[in-house]
Amino acid sequence: MNNDFLKECEGVIVFAREEFAKIRTGRANASLVQDLRVDAYGSLTPLNQLATISVPEPRTIAISPWDKQVLASIEKAVRNSDVGITPLNDGNTIRLILPTLNEETRKDLVKKVNVKAEEARIRVRTIRENYLRGVDSKEESGEISEDEKFSQRKDIQKYVDEYNQKIESIRSEKEKEVMTV
Repeated sequence: MNNDFLKECEGVIVFAREEFAKIRTGRANASLVQDLRVDAYGSLTPLNQLATISVPEPRTIAISPWDKQVLASIEKAVRNSDVGITPLNDGNTIRLILPTLNEETRKDLVKKVNVKAEEARIRVRTIRENYLRGVDSKEESGEISEDEKFSQRKDIQKYVDEYNQKIESIRSEKEKEVMTV
């Protein structure tokens, strides 16, 4: 099997894990905000390059900028993000206190999880289609036989099924995490 194909599929798994980490649960997690873009020093900079992000309590994220001049910019970036948490600025640190999730909010978050999982599956299907076209063109140009073409197509589908199982496993794990009170 082509190593590039497997690398691309592994990249989808990494993407899925990162996207799921951004979906909040009842517990605080620095990944909710670490990639937020902050308008600082004339450019958009990831938050984790401007501040220390910590989780001092199970439902609290603390953001301590290295330069206090960017505190207001960080606060603005959090307010404008889709995190959905109002930042508390004490002049030195920004605190994000995650509210407890009600049943309706949990169900909405599960819908987000399912959308992210479908995005990952679509990426895997796109990769599959690209490699299947490559196999077909190799057979048309005479580089491989018809039997080899079918064998390679079968191998590609086997790996696609495996990666879809991994995505489903990650999705169900995140859903369980979201629904746990």
